[in-house]
Amino acid sequence: MTNTIVLASAKGGTGKTTCALNLAVALAERGQSVLLVDLDPQGSIGLSLAKKDTEWIGLAEYLMEAISLDEAILETRMNGLSILPRGKLNSVDTCEFERALYDTGALSDIVEKVAERFSYLIMDTPSGLGMVTRSALRAGGFLVTPLQAEPLALRSVSQILRVVEHVTKAENPNLKLLGILPTMVNLEQESSLGVMNTIWSGFGGVLDTYIPRADIFATASEQGVPVDFLPGKKRPEARRFEMLSMEIEMLIAQMGEGAEETHERAQRQLV
Repeated sequence: MTNTIVLASAKGGTGKTTCALNLAVALAERGQSVLLVDLDPQGSIGLSLAKKDTEWIGLAEYLMEAISLDEAILETRMNGLSILPRGKLNSVDTCEFERALYDTGALSDIVEKVAERFSYLIMDTPSGLGMVTRSALRAGGFLVTPLQAEPLALRSVSQILRVVEHVTKAENPNLKLLGILPTMVNLEQESSLGVMNTIWSGFGGVLDTYIPRADIFATASEQGVPVDFLPGKKRPEARRFEMLSMEIEMLIAQMGEGAEETHERAQRQLV
């Protein structure tokens, strides 16, 4: 079975797409088979990889039944990592794209179809809590919500937590909050440090790993590559995503173990 992780946030500008892309790379580097799904009508994954807006077919064409799911999935040059791009979506058709995802149950069908093929499916959603994000939460197993270490972002985090609570109760009881991921953290800046102290002391479910504010992410975006693909020595920021992938694997394993403990086991003999 695939572990479906949704990256979603109520506020834009949290580095969500950067986190989705680099987490997918880090998991693939750890030997996992990963499908990165671009649900953003803007095609943020493709833009991050310096692809033109109409360069890749993908999800949009699949939703129109113009291509099969296998034709929509792009195998990258990295072993273990595939991408389901947004596709060639005209911006004037954004509403139809969002409705198709929300009304048809297409995401749940995709998850089911690739369940035996990928160990991780990572969904990058648009900012906000609209139809696409709700569709992803209905189809997902786990949520990671990036939280920009700034006061305005801190004030909005309760919005997504309320939506998650509703979805869990009414639409997808299997959805679990994997963690709040602090992003753009600058511990030398008073306001950023203040936000971190607040969430460390007053929030549950904050991941141990945080992503720092660093110019290297802009450099990677300009080059159209994940941060770990830049030339030279491995960057500390890439190691952050290694740590994040390890933490996520551990948390999912722990949640699985917790679920299994409800089943009784017969006594066994070792020798």
